[in-house]
Amino acid sequence: MPKILVIDDDAIIRDMLESFLQTEGFEVFTASDGKEGISLLKKEGFDLILSDLVMPNLDGLEVLKSINALNLKTPLIVMTAFGTIQTAVEAMKHGAFDYITKPFNLNELSIIIKRALNISKIQIENVLLKKQLKKKYTFEGLIGDSPKMQQVFEMIEKIADTDSTILITGESGTGKELIARTIHFNSSRVNKAFVPVNCAAIPKDLLESELFGHEKGAFTGAIHTRIGRFELAHGGTLFLDEIGELEPSLQAKLLRVLQQREFERVGGLKTIKVDVRIIAATNKNLEKCVKEGKFREDLYYRLNVIPIHLPPLRERTEDIPLLIDHFIKHFCKKKNRPPFSFTKEAMKCLYKYSWQGNVRELENLIERLSILVSSDVVTVSDLPDKFHMYAECEDKADEKYVKSRGLFTPELKLSDDRFDFNKIISDIERNIIIEALEKSGGVKSKAASLLGLNRTTLIEKMKKMGIDYKK
Repeated sequence: MPKILVIDDDAIIRDMLESFLQTEGFEVFTASDGKEGISLLKKEGFDLILSDLVMPNLDGLEVLKSINALNLKTPLIVMTAFGTIQTAVEAMKHGAFDYITKPFNLNELSIIIKRALNISKIQIENVLLKKQLKKKYTFEGLIGDSPKMQQVFEMIEKIADTDSTILITGESGTGKELIARTIHFNSSRVNKAFVPVNCAAIPKDLLESELFGHEKGAFTGAIHTRIGRFELAHGGTLFLDEIGELEPSLQAKLLRVLQQREFERVGGLKTIKVDVRIIAATNKNLEKCVKEGKFREDLYYRLNVIPIHLPPLRERTEDIPLLIDHFIKHFCKKKNRPPFSFTKEAMKCLYKYSWQGNVRELENLIERLSILVSSDVVTVSDLPDKFHMYAECEDKADEKYVKSRGLFTPELKLSDDRFDFNKIISDIERNIIIEALEKSGGVKSKAASLLGLNRTTLIEKMKKMGIDYKK
């Protein structure tokens, strides 16, 4: 139960707030002035302080200064009469979380208190996690011996402790956010915030407010001032994931921030300056988007100061055993079960699979196996159905095709050895159908469209070939 300290020289207000906050589920302590409040603060640990601004003996500003002197992170909300708002603003400059004017609306006060507690909780968790994060995102935490990944690691080492803007490209699931976090935690900004924003996950009409914040009354529902992600990332790193989804109007505003390092909140007039390092990421071809008029050329060049491209897993299959070993240790420890291994045949299937979901898909597979397979050895039959087809590849021509799948351009050459032409063609057709089903998430109508077939034709082929695809 969160503990709140109410400091006010008006007994009626103290009693009213105590009664209201108790019904809201808080444990409440009260003090009649700042001196008594500070005395309680030294004895008790509070999650939040609600203090009047004008009081005898010790006023709200002095209470705030005492909190700072004690090096406490307890959020303080100032209560003030309308005529002393300027003093309340001064209190916020000294670290007060927010202020509310008397007479106040209890529902509005409840919202501000809950928001303060949520942010305080996040800040406390951040402090506790930072030590773990510093360990987790060292270079030793990056997995990959392949030449392509070694090039990425070398690049990170060179650019981590700079302020240059970085654009990370690569397919979904290749680990773009992991790379961004590693850059941040190996830079001089490590003790400041790493703030991620998924531009594709936030509704377009809310994204501007999410990035830049808004002033109270800026739009319907804006009942209080909100700090945006840029301000939260001040001194640290802002990670803009899926930057290719940004609307044209926001692209223009982002360009200005990159150029001038300043912006205004939605509905605000005051210009806010920020010191933020920008790392952006996308699975789109932004150069193509620029040519198509979907992405600003000037913004693209502002973002693409230092490009980092993450290769798909199918282009670095030599890293698969390392990744598997890492995920097995992680999930087996988490689920308190002994580690497991793979048969030679099962490993061949994993090597030949195209991994459209990349490292994330491999991670999900290992988690699934750690739950469903009780044996200490995973066989082909333990793998999902979509892997089974690779266990059937026996001759070299067939294997060569499987390694090239995903491109739809298998290179088959006749050799002196006889092979079954019909089987090869049948396998190619089967693999292409499964590839289309994977790309379309198992939706047959979409897969048929990708293949240029009617849905009924696709279903007939699937029945004929015994393809029972389930995502």
